[in-house]
Amino acid sequence: MSDIKEPGFKSSELFAELAAVLEGYTPEEKQKELKKTNGIFEMQIKSSSGEEKIWTIDLKKEGKVIKGKGPKPDVTIIAGDQLFVDLADGKTSGQKAFMTGKLKTKGNMMMATKLDSLLKTAKARAKL
Repeated sequence: MSDIKEPGFKSSELFAELAAVLEGYTPEEKQKELKKTNGIFEMQIKSSSGEEKIWTIDLKKEGKVIKGKGPKPDVTIIAGDQLFVDLADGKTSGQKAFMTGKLKTKGNMMMATKLDSLLKTAKARAKL
């Protein structure tokens, strides 16, 4: 998972956690998650220093997280590093961040709403 992590990006820890959770799924659990989510998320995250990195969460075909661009995304989510960490920790809501312009999306906005439950599931499983 070290290839997922990026120095200077707190959110890369979350992507590494999610990748580990997905890798730990049984084939049946992975199929269930793919069927439930059926989407590809491209996450464009900007660090506090202004550097931007991309992670792709493929929950359509492969059920994995990669650093960089992956298959064509259903939705692209653009956020600051700390904001993304706060979203994952439940300190702020995606809806509030979107309405205040701190979070931007391109593509299927309804797909973006599935990310919240995905992050919560990953955090819960990572603590097991």
